[in-house]
Amino acid sequence: MEILVLYYSRHGATADMARHIARGVESVNGMSARLRTVPEVGPEHEAVGDSIPASGPPYVELADLQACAGLALGSPTRFGNMAAPMKYFLDTTSPLWLSGQMVGKPACVFTSTASMHGGQEATLLSMMIPLLHHGMLLMGLPYSETDILHTRSGGTPYGASHLAGDEGELPLTEEESRLCHALGKRLANTAAQLQKAD
Repeated sequence: MEILVLYYSRHGATADMARHIARGVESVNGMSARLRTVPEVGPEHEAVGDSIPASGPPYVELADLQACAGLALGSPTRFGNMAAPMKYFLDTTSPLWLSGQMVGKPACVFTSTASMHGGQEATLLSMMIPLLHHGMLLMGLPYSETDILHTRSGGTPYGASHLAGDEGELPLTEEESRLCHALGKRLANTAAQLQKAD
C-alpha cells in the first residue's frame, strides 16, 4: 500500500520534513511512501515553466491522489495559510471531489515557518479544510508523542511543524524529526487498519 507525501518547499525545510514522514510511513510493514511536489505558480511559470522539475520528486498528478491509501500534505506558511502553489494544485482536484475518490482515506498535514509564531497552527488548519471537503479522515499527533510537550521549536497536535529560521538556516531538531516520523507512522498504520476493515 502506498501513502502519498505531497509537499511544496521553497528552501528545502518542508522537503526535509516530507522525507522524515516518508521514513515513518515505510517503518510500517507493507507500506511505501510516494514523494511528490507541486510546481511554482505565477505568470512566468504558467507560461514557460518546465513540466518536469529539475531535481527532486516529480510533480503530482490527480492519479497519485486516486491511487494513494493515505495522504500527508505539507506546505510552508504564507501569512498563516498554505503557499499558493499547493492551494493552486488543490483547486484542480474538483474531479476527485465530484467522484468521491478521496472519501474515507486518512490524511495528515505538516508545515514549516521562519519564526516561532509565524502561523504554524493556522497553516495546518488551512490545509485541513480542503481535505475535509474531500471527506478525508484527518489525524494529528497525540500527546502520547511526548516530544510535543517538550519541544522548543516545532510540533503541534494538529500536525508536524518546524521552525526553520529567517533564512531557512535551522535544520530539523531531534524532536521535530521524531514527530515527523511519528506522524508518517501513524498515518500508515491507520491506512493499513482501514484497509483490513474493508
